[in-house]
Amino acid sequence: MELHQVRYFLALARSLNFTRAAEQCNVTQPALTKAVQKLEQELGGVLIHRERQLTQLTDLGKLVLPMLERAYAAAEAVRASAEAFQRKKIAPLKIALGSCISASIIEAPLAEIARFIPGLQVDLVDAEPQTVVEMLLNGDVNVAIAGDDHVELPARIDHWQLFVERFLVLMPQDSRLVELATVPPDVLEKEQWIEFWAREGPGHLWPTPLIPRTKSKIAHKGHQLARLQYLVSAGLGLMLWPEHAPHISSVVTRPIAGDPIMRNVQLLAVAGRRYGPALEALVKIARVYDWRSRFPAQGAVAAVDVSAAAHA
Repeated sequence: MELHQVRYFLALARSLNFTRAAEQCNVTQPALTKAVQKLEQELGGVLIHRERQLTQLTDLGKLVLPMLERAYAAAEAVRASAEAFQRKKIAPLKIALGSCISASIIEAPLAEIARFIPGLQVDLVDAEPQTVVEMLLNGDVNVAIAGDDHVELPARIDHWQLFVERFLVLMPQDSRLVELATVPPDVLEKEQWIEFWAREGPGHLWPTPLIPRTKSKIAHKGHQLARLQYLVSAGLGLMLWPEHAPHISSVVTRPIAGDPIMRNVQLLAVAGRRYGPALEALVKIARVYDWRSRFPAQGAVAAVDVSAAAHA
């Protein structure tokens, strides 16, 4: 079955007139008739019933008409998308967010990219620590934002440091620890904890630098960071929280004395692979943007000309 056969049949089904259908398709009537007849042969039955001046769809024609309409529309959509992509009107950008990376951190850069690339199409994907590199190399994502505390990066992966951040202690507003400017590790040993863990194994959001697992008091655990904060709000335990991530108003964060848990957050892409327009813009912005300006504790956004960087 060829696409032009479907197009001729749809025109004929709308007009119920071979002459007008041929004119609409800009072909001769014999060419249209031959294409429809070939389509009938492939489908194993007559689609159009012709009786002198009367042309009607057969029962088979009525049955396949909506299916052929959908198939033709889908094919045209694919063609239009491909043409738009070639003209740079569509700029897909699939971003993997590594363990404990909040999408809030890329809000401003993506808004700026969308301003001068109207066809930006962003797809955000959660990525386990063990699969970030694999997803990049397989082409499942264009770029990733992840911490440096999971796996060693192969030479094929380019990386740019975005910022260094601490892990804070997340606690309910009525916690007795709220009064402390920083929380000493020995105080945290006495608390009950909520553990973040990855689907493919234990996550790193357990304070092992502070509390040995043999002394741990794990009350609850899960692999959705944003959801676990509600358990904290309910008073079910404390948890570690990445400094850059916003949180609900019923909980607060406090630094750990001495800042014992730190990490570098990086932008990752495959070395030597051709960048699309959206990825190229993101990499350029990433290298000049003041990422810490997006931290909840920082307040106002620093004045960085990300537009000029994106156009560079």
